[in-house]
Amino acid sequence: MGSPAATGCPPVDVRPLTSSLIRFSDAGPEDAAAIARLHTEVSEDLTTRFGKGHWSQQSTERGALFAMRHARVVTARSRGRIIAVARLATKKPWAIDISYFTPCKRPLYLTGMAVRPDRQGQGIGRRLVEELVQVAREWSGDAIRLDAYDAKAGAGGFYAKGGFTCRGHASYKGTPLVYYELLLR
Repeated sequence: MGSPAATGCPPVDVRPLTSSLIRFSDAGPEDAAAIARLHTEVSEDLTTRFGKGHWSQQSTERGALFAMRHARVVTARSRGRIIAVARLATKKPWAIDISYFTPCKRPLYLTGMAVRPDRQGQGIGRRLVEELVQVAREWSGDAIRLDAYDAKAGAGGFYAKGGFTCRGHASYKGTPLVYYELLLR
C-alpha cells in the first residue's frame, strides 16, 4: 500500500471548485423521500452511462429512514432542495476489510454519498466531504474510511482528488472495490 503505483490507484488531478450557495444540514425523517429519489436518480444515471452493475438499484423511503437510525445523514441543499447526501457512521460496513487501513482508535465510515447528476462536477461533492470532515472531527474521529466500486462507475478518482489515500483493492462477494481513507489527526 502507499504510492499510487504500488496500489494500482490512479494519479490525482485537482480541479477548482465552482461557487454557489449551498447549505448543509442533517437529514430528518421528512427528507427520506427526497433522499430516496436522489439515490435512485444517481443509480439510474450510472446505469445509463456505465451499464447495469451493483450500483443499479432503486432506493426507498424506508431504506433512507433506516440509514438515519444508524448513521448521521448530511445533506447539501440549494434553494431548499437536496442536491447531495452522504452518511457517516461509527459502525463498519459489511464490505470493509480493516486490514487495509491505518490502525486508529475511532474510524468513521462514509457511505451512500450521492450528488444529483446535473450538479456533478461543480464542487458540491467536495464541499460535502469538507462538511463531513468537520462532523468527523466533532465526533473525535481519527479517520474517514470508505469503499468505492472498482469500475468506471466508481467514484475512486473523486475521493483521491479530495485528499483520500487509496489503501488497496479488494473484492467482496464478487464486487470489486477500492478502499480509501482520510486521516484526520
